[in-house]
Amino acid sequence: MTYAGAQRDLRASASPLSVFQVFLKLGAVSFGGPIAHLGYFRSELVERRRWLDAAAYAQLVALCQLLPGPTSSQVGMAIGLRRAGLAGAAAAWLGFTLPSALLMIAFGYGLHWFGDAASAGWLHGLKLAAVAIVAQAVWTMAVSLCPDRPRIAFAVCAAVLLLFWQTGVAQLIVIAGGALLGRFLLSEQQSHANASEHIEQPLSKSFAQTAGAVFLLLLVGLPLLARLSASHAVALLDSFYRTGALVFGGGHVVLPLLRAQIVPPGWISDADFLAGYGAAQALPGPLFSFAAYLGNAMQPPPSGIAGAALCLVALFLPGFLLVVTALPYWDALQRRTGVRRALQGVNAAVVGILLAALFDPIWVSAVQSRGDFAVALAAFALLVFWRLPPVAIVALCAISGQLLVWA
Repeated sequence: MTYAGAQRDLRASASPLSVFQVFLKLGAVSFGGPIAHLGYFRSELVERRRWLDAAAYAQLVALCQLLPGPTSSQVGMAIGLRRAGLAGAAAAWLGFTLPSALLMIAFGYGLHWFGDAASAGWLHGLKLAAVAIVAQAVWTMAVSLCPDRPRIAFAVCAAVLLLFWQTGVAQLIVIAGGALLGRFLLSEQQSHANASEHIEQPLSKSFAQTAGAVFLLLLVGLPLLARLSASHAVALLDSFYRTGALVFGGGHVVLPLLRAQIVPPGWISDADFLAGYGAAQALPGPLFSFAAYLGNAMQPPPSGIAGAALCLVALFLPGFLLVVTALPYWDALQRRTGVRRALQGVNAAVVGILLAALFDPIWVSAVQSRGDFAVALAAFALLVFWRLPPVAIVALCAISGQLLVWA
């Protein structure tokens, strides 16, 4: 059976509930930030479950890198969409976001022991798990997506550039450069070498166009509605939606933008904002879940559970709409010869992006001693050669990190 045929059989038995369950587990164990999340996704969904092939996964990563919003969450939405349609996309988002959102809401209600946990040994062990998982992702993606000297050169150049120029704009330039180099320097044979087979798109182009229209309508209409309305809920919806729609670079970029939106008006104190920011660094899943804490802790109402849900949905909604808008056209584009060559260059650039991120921020923030290196190396070996699942690696690294503190 071909990969495409197997994919159709898998999708025939897929359900939003099964997608939710898989992403709920990922949301509970995916520590380390958006680049690490992509490593967890690849290990679970490409290597273990074979929901899509490595080239298709790399192309989804490349697409979501180009879109505003939370890259790892958007990749999850795109995989859920391909797996079980629109409900699958929503299930993937909910499952991946729910664990961290619930923890952030709990922190907002006063569970300040999370702040003390930020310096615990087990948390440092989770950072070491992220080193191993991202290293495995870089290794396996490099083997499949950089099989020749030109693409190896693309990846190395991308990594070198990003090591010295660490901004969201630099990532976009690297991806665009990879596309241009691939389009004009790769041969037709090379463009076919790693091309993924077409996977049926569950949404029509007319539906995608409607999603794009809704995205633009909310982006333009919410600020006008907020000026005309005295409702604080509308003001929150506008601030969080606009931030989610215009941010490039993921969670670490969105947090200072949110601070500029909600601290100066007095909706939350700077001290409370920074306390939540610190707790968010210690949690699995997307950093955008920080919105749940803000919605819960802010004044005036809505706050509590209602405020958390409002802010969370408003921040993620633009990314969701953009993925739905872009995917049908992405499938059509990648069937063209010139686009396929460009995508091979983009895939190589994505490997370079992951390689640079493996060093900074993941390696430099986690590996601080010989013991740390030993734990990360052992975790990498268990992942690559003994095929242990990521959840087992996370548990072992958490235990090892705590033992290093006690030693």
